[in-house]
Amino acid sequence: MVGWIGQAALRVLFVFIAASIVIYLVNFRRKSADTLKWSRILMLIQFCLAFVAATSLLSLLLSENFHYVYVAEYTSRSLPLVYKIAAFWGGNQGSLLFWALILTLYGTIVTFSKHQDSRRMLPIVSFIMTLISGFYVTVLNFAANPFVHTAALQPASGLNPLLQNPGMTVHPVNVYLGYIGFAVPFAYAMAGLVLKKTDATWLRVTRRWTLISWLFLSIGIIYGAHWSYEELGWGGYWAWDPVENASLLPWLTATAFLHSGIVQEKKGMLKGWNIILVSLTFLLTILGTFLTRSGVLWSIHAFANGPMGSYFGVYLTVFTIGTLVLIVLRWPVLKADRKFEAVVSKESGFMLNNLLFLGITFAVFWGTLFPVLSEALTGNKLMVSAPFYNEVALPLGIVILILMGIGPVVAWRRGTMKSIVRSVIYPLLVSIILGASASAALNAFYHRQSWLGTLSIVGAVFVALTVFIEFYKSVRARVRLTGESWGLSLWRLLGKNRRRYGGYIVHFGIALMAVGIAGSGAYHINVQQQLSRGQSATIGNYRLTFEGMGVTKLNQNSRMYANLVVHSGHRTLGVLQPAATFYANGQEPSTNIALFSRPLQDLYVVMLGTAPNSQAVFDIHVNPLVEFIWYGGYLFVIGTLVSLWPEAFRKQGRDLADGPVQNETERLYQELADLEYDYRMNKIDSGTYEINRQQVSETLRALEEHRQDLRNRILDELGLEAKLQSGAHRSGREDGRERK
Repeated sequence: MVGWIGQAALRVLFVFIAASIVIYLVNFRRKSADTLKWSRILMLIQFCLAFVAATSLLSLLLSENFHYVYVAEYTSRSLPLVYKIAAFWGGNQGSLLFWALILTLYGTIVTFSKHQDSRRMLPIVSFIMTLISGFYVTVLNFAANPFVHTAALQPASGLNPLLQNPGMTVHPVNVYLGYIGFAVPFAYAMAGLVLKKTDATWLRVTRRWTLISWLFLSIGIIYGAHWSYEELGWGGYWAWDPVENASLLPWLTATAFLHSGIVQEKKGMLKGWNIILVSLTFLLTILGTFLTRSGVLWSIHAFANGPMGSYFGVYLTVFTIGTLVLIVLRWPVLKADRKFEAVVSKESGFMLNNLLFLGITFAVFWGTLFPVLSEALTGNKLMVSAPFYNEVALPLGIVILILMGIGPVVAWRRGTMKSIVRSVIYPLLVSIILGASASAALNAFYHRQSWLGTLSIVGAVFVALTVFIEFYKSVRARVRLTGESWGLSLWRLLGKNRRRYGGYIVHFGIALMAVGIAGSGAYHINVQQQLSRGQSATIGNYRLTFEGMGVTKLNQNSRMYANLVVHSGHRTLGVLQPAATFYANGQEPSTNIALFSRPLQDLYVVMLGTAPNSQAVFDIHVNPLVEFIWYGGYLFVIGTLVSLWPEAFRKQGRDLADGPVQNETERLYQELADLEYDYRMNKIDSGTYEINRQQVSETLRALEEHRQDLRNRILDELGLEAKLQSGAHRSGREDGRERK
């Protein structure tokens, strides 16, 4: 019965979305005043139907109803509860239903929101979200039905052992939430193009959506790397796997968009560029889904091959062509409000940052799709290995790191090289000394040399120092101005401009991650050794002595483990037990790594197999500084939350009452505040400050006069209207008296 309800909900949802599209088109054609009201009703019903289907599938999974193929393929009676829940998105069909559920939820939340010009924008946004939902519901009904029922009970396969990890509850969900969320800013961007409304309204409205989606995708990528590190047993965390790359591509373009969006909000520039970036981000999420589900590329992360590749191919093609046509048609209205005033400015820095991110995006895109292209052109599938990505992406990444360090000290509009050099020279020298020293120490300890590793550490230290100096200068200025304590000043400074300082915390987190990536990538060491009982292997400052093997039973499965006693110098640190699990249902055995983790290095051991005479083969790694990646990831999340949370609410509330002229006035006042901040932080000299201040003040004064003129004209018109109404009312009363 539950399965029947879920199936019926999916069928009705498909029909309802088709009817919704017709209703939208009719309302648009008639220019109905009730379009927004209809949009809200339609989106709410779509979500309710998707919710019924989703809860039905979840109920089938939890009740172990093996008459349903999906339940039998992804669960078993012995599967823990948390993995039965995770099986909802663990399979192809379930993950698509999860996708449809979140998409309709996002669409409903968006459609019930209020902001400037929401009456015109939201119906179009809702229509685009409905079109996207319609695709997934079509696939669910015709190519990936999770409610396939059989009369006979199906043998329970259980969830893939590699997916039976706590990461299964975090990694895929966050990647999906990130992917799906980028549909919202895309829909707003398209709505702005349709309405020829290309100011920063859609950016302000969708800033939280973009940041939240970016945060979810970031968590998904970081946690996925951690999961890979602990579960897959190859000693690393990022293999440039096609599906890993597919998650990285939209993250790169979204990161570029987050930076260039600031330029449009503050300066009215890069309008067309931002539309392209947000569209590219959305289309890359579709490409990522296509690569995961089409079977065109092999990956351990990919779902099984199926007929969905053609569906996603059509979906990607239609949206790509539609987006391109709309951008081309509206390109004339995407003209910037002003031009770049100087090569040395924060605006130029953001643009360079964007180009570097796009450079990495293109390299990863090319490497990921090269096997498909080579097979299409030559008949042979040529793979691109990790060195290609490392040689292209790492140098560009280091340049981005250096820019992250320089960026905070560059002024808006017009800076000078002299002021930049004066601000960064000492932090840069200190960074070179500290970074080179750290690199030399790593080289001496692990006997590895890498100029990319050294530059990465120098760049990361540079970023950390400039962030620290920026905080220090800001707090010191506030302490001098207000007489507050340092702690209170720091707290209030964070509260005053959470977007700026949250961003700095994110930069600090990325610097920590860069240290971890450089340390574990450039100075990592490993050995593979076959040991008899009593023999030892030495790696770094560790000595591991093999003390024999054992076997334990885990339900119906068997776990074979080895005992390795770990020594460092004359100290015994403990026993590591790398293992392999053998499954009773015939699934391929999986490895269970043993990890001895410390802040500065991880000892990582995998048991590769056994040999005659009770011997075992081990793969042993020492990964320096790898923990810094996870520490940096936590800071990254905290910084994004700081940047995201309260300021956005204040801004949203203010936007409710803003009009275009008021928005422009606010933007100029913010520009004046930024100019004052840059001057106080010694980012510009007094001459540049005075010139810029005079220009902004004159523009602001002209705008204020324009506002006052508008206000007077409106008041005059209202007064005239009142007089006319009063006259008409008086005339009516006189006519009445005459008739009497």
